[in-house]
Amino acid sequence: MKRLPIVLLMLAAGIFLTIRTLGTTGKADPPTKYERILQSVGEMLRQGHYQPKDVNDKFSKQVFQKYLEELDAEKNIFLQEDIEALRPFETKLDDEIKGAPVTFFREASKIFNKRIGEAEKLVTDILAKPFDFTKDEVYVADSKKIPFPANAAQRQEAWRKRLKYMTLERYAELQEQRSKAKDSTANKTDATLEKEAREKVVRAMNRVFERYRYKFSDDDKFAIYVNTITQMMDPYTEFFPPADKRYFDEQLSGEFFGIGASLQYDDGNIKIASLITGSPAWKSGQIEVGDVVMKVAQGEQTPAELTGYGVEDAVKLIRGKQGSEVRLTLKKVDGTLKTVSLIREKIVQDEVFARSAVIENGASKIGYILLPEFYANFSDPNGSRSAVDVAKEVMKLKAAKVDGIVIDLRNNGGGSLYDVVQMAGLFIDEGPIVQVKDREGKPTVMRDRDGSVLYDGPLTVLVNEFSASASEIFAAAIQDYGRGVVIGSTSTFGKGTVQRSIGLDPQDFMNQNSELGSVKLTLQKFYRINGGSTQLKGVVPDVVLPDQYEYLRFREKDNPNALAWDEISKAGYKTWNGEYDLQTIKNLSNSRVGQNPVFQTIKQATDWLSKQNDREYPLQIDKYKADQKLLRQKVRQIDSLLKLPEASAMNVNYLPQDKERFTADKDRSERYAQWLKNLSRDIYLDQAVKIVGDIRNQQNLARSGQLKKEKEVKAF
Repeated sequence: MKRLPIVLLMLAAGIFLTIRTLGTTGKADPPTKYERILQSVGEMLRQGHYQPKDVNDKFSKQVFQKYLEELDAEKNIFLQEDIEALRPFETKLDDEIKGAPVTFFREASKIFNKRIGEAEKLVTDILAKPFDFTKDEVYVADSKKIPFPANAAQRQEAWRKRLKYMTLERYAELQEQRSKAKDSTANKTDATLEKEAREKVVRAMNRVFERYRYKFSDDDKFAIYVNTITQMMDPYTEFFPPADKRYFDEQLSGEFFGIGASLQYDDGNIKIASLITGSPAWKSGQIEVGDVVMKVAQGEQTPAELTGYGVEDAVKLIRGKQGSEVRLTLKKVDGTLKTVSLIREKIVQDEVFARSAVIENGASKIGYILLPEFYANFSDPNGSRSAVDVAKEVMKLKAAKVDGIVIDLRNNGGGSLYDVVQMAGLFIDEGPIVQVKDREGKPTVMRDRDGSVLYDGPLTVLVNEFSASASEIFAAAIQDYGRGVVIGSTSTFGKGTVQRSIGLDPQDFMNQNSELGSVKLTLQKFYRINGGSTQLKGVVPDVVLPDQYEYLRFREKDNPNALAWDEISKAGYKTWNGEYDLQTIKNLSNSRVGQNPVFQTIKQATDWLSKQNDREYPLQIDKYKADQKLLRQKVRQIDSLLKLPEASAMNVNYLPQDKERFTADKDRSERYAQWLKNLSRDIYLDQAVKIVGDIRNQQNLARSGQLKKEKEVKAF
């Protein structure tokens, strides 16, 4: 970590020299901002990235292909002849990164703009005629399975099937509404509904092409070009144009009234990227990361379809006045549609902080701590820090005389490395927590230097596929020390890298709001104290529970540009004497899960859903409806199983000390009560509580056996 300032100084010097030398090589034209940015980014990648790839002809070919696929994600704009026309650039992009004039993205942009005009006319012509939904054909939605169209006829066919599928979705929805209607809608003919469905698609596609015309400038295309380059290094090295960086910062620090969900633009869709704990979106229990926001309505008004919208435009629709209603139509990750009504609220930031509760489990009490992220207010020495807050929650639970603690890191995407080390130190003696290595240096071992242990009782850690980065460091340390039992899906996310934002202004590289933009650069890599990286493989829990998200492909290992797993020498550490046998704990849990039909059904349903990821979509109405019906059945089946029956719900209560914090006002009190209710029926928390009981029982047996031996010695 001590080397980091030197690395940044080297980067700043490199960028300064890079920009200074631009335009001095005898070129007739002075460099534009595109040349300045691209060569500066290239220099930053070369000098600072943890594991930079060689920027050569091979790299150039990869960027060439990827950029065109980023521009035309559906592969229905470019023709194969366009790709061939651009082919001379295929091995020259590395030269552009090193200082040659930036030409490729401009030429690609010219062709793209021309083809967009042709595509718009195609779409208009296709949607002018009714579709025949009795014809048996399929639509392949995964563009990775298809090449760019060889000619105009193939492109037209690609558009026809896509538009037919979009119309079919809306047509089937309108038919379902008709079957439930008690007004004039019930008398509408199929032909009328088909026409209305096409009109909906026309409006959606008009917005797509309006975005291309008015909201997709050369600067936008250039930003995609640069990010294609940076993310060929790894998924987290990213270029931020100035406007995007300012918007990003405002999102993190601004106060607004909304639903508490962050959005991202992905392949033409607006998707839910994350949820703020305690927000309307989180509290509803109906919105999940990965959901596509199809429509947004202001209360009962006609919904606006978001096809073609950018993130900023979508956010403006979703935000509004406090207490007002917004309705989101979501396409779930399984393909089903759901409309969710939410009331906008002021997003209360302290609800993302650590909090605790007590679970009454027969004669015992189990403490529960939720940590949504490893937060830290670096600008305020007296600001909130996750490790300090968790310590406070542990002390409250100890005062309540709990028999064990569950720490919930599900959906925790990470945060402050310092706080991970401090937090792990609450549960172990002095020792190493994590190893950090840059691309040149010897690994730095980050240690807990406090020999005291705040809590030494039974401990479990809950994780899932969304537990990443700092969460994985904590879970790995607890696992390596044998300090507690890690419980969750087959593995955590697998992000074992460290990034830092660096401005492109050579005079002030610490200014992350440089006029040229900034780069979030991968500088270091995490390693467990046992020597293995958390990168790619994540942390494999001690006890694996069937998980409803297991079939999704979003972990680090699913990204082709992710850095590889590797290992270094282990750090010296002593394992914890917990007076329990981990294998026995596993056997007890596996026996319970194996006999529990709920978990077996979840596994079977998710196995079935996993096979739907790569399938084709029917365009024949009866097959489409049957397909959707089966999907909905599977989803409803899983949803119904994820909650304990009311009769089996756990008794979960807040601590007396929290009464004023969470019940001071009606809204917060309601949110907290809903949180406790959700916990009481959480099937995964229920298993964690049972495992804490297993640990405690084993420890009691071990201690009673030791006591018996001591008595025998005295008697002798």
